[in-house]
Amino acid sequence: MGGGENMFVKSRLTLRQPCPNEANHPSRCSLARLPRSRPVSGAAPCARLRGLTPGQVGVCRARGEVMESVRKAAEMVIEECQHQFRNRRWNCSTTPRGINVFGRVMNQGTREAAFVHALSSAAVAVAVTRACTRGELERCGCDRKVRGVSPEGFQWSGCSDNLSYGVAFSQTFVDEPERAKGLSAGRPLMNLHNNEAGRKAILHNMQVECKCHGVSGSCELRTCWKVMPPFRRVGVVLKERFDGATEVRLTRIGSRTALLPRDSQVKPPAARDLVYLAPSPDFCRLDPENGIPGTAGRRCNGTSRLAPDGCELVCCGPGYKAGRAEVVQRCSCKFSWCCSVRCQQCKNTVTIHTCRV
Repeated sequence: MGGGENMFVKSRLTLRQPCPNEANHPSRCSLARLPRSRPVSGAAPCARLRGLTPGQVGVCRARGEVMESVRKAAEMVIEECQHQFRNRRWNCSTTPRGINVFGRVMNQGTREAAFVHALSSAAVAVAVTRACTRGELERCGCDRKVRGVSPEGFQWSGCSDNLSYGVAFSQTFVDEPERAKGLSAGRPLMNLHNNEAGRKAILHNMQVECKCHGVSGSCELRTCWKVMPPFRRVGVVLKERFDGATEVRLTRIGSRTALLPRDSQVKPPAARDLVYLAPSPDFCRLDPENGIPGTAGRRCNGTSRLAPDGCELVCCGPGYKAGRAEVVQRCSCKFSWCCSVRCQQCKNTVTIHTCRV
């Protein structure tokens, strides 16, 4: 968000205190590590939440009931990012101290920053939509506009996820800092593009659930409703977009500015693609100042050379070692006549590979 960051990549959203470079980085602190006992809505708490722009404080005050969903979204971002990149050099490691959850690499306009922005905007849309469906928010509920008979012949009914409400809130809240800075600089344009790509990862992967009606479950009539994809699916889609992200540069076209591919031979990115402005660091070496832990001591796959989790890539060359370790695993599992599984605990010695320190 501010200065290329967003509130989901900061370490704490706390009561307002001086924040380094806050004039240039108004969203330097996150909800992810805010204690659950700390209120995140109401006039006084909203004003004291460090990391929100004035526009976001206004949204917090006006629509405070949604802020608990924003807190949940911040947690979702960290969990999903670490799952998707668990086998990569950059594995979404969080910094134990400081104001930025993923480190200052988020400031640099890299494809990692692009991914986090996209995932963050999607997480807010998903978390708010879930709250709508569960009846936790007064201003929204199920999407009742999905009605009638579908081309496939089933009846639209039930409680469809109100994604339009979640997306609208994400656009209002997550995009606000970028719009406030104007659309003439590269970083706000990059962030807005990736924010929208994150929301489109939900829209283009909506699913249909149905229930059969009829004698003995004959399914003579089906009623169906729309549901969001699991957030894990959104993460997978955005990870694929990360791998195919387009490097862009700020270009003036007449009276406006736009992001166009740095390589003129590359086709312009679609709305659902991720874009970035700067190359990424190699993430190999420890760089505490930027929150990069390096790969020393990391586990890697010694049997795959060219895969992203292979030791040569994760360890930045052949600098890894093999060792033996004893692990406890389930074995000799037996299924009972009903629905339980009984297993024994077996100890096995396995070979593990780690990057050299």
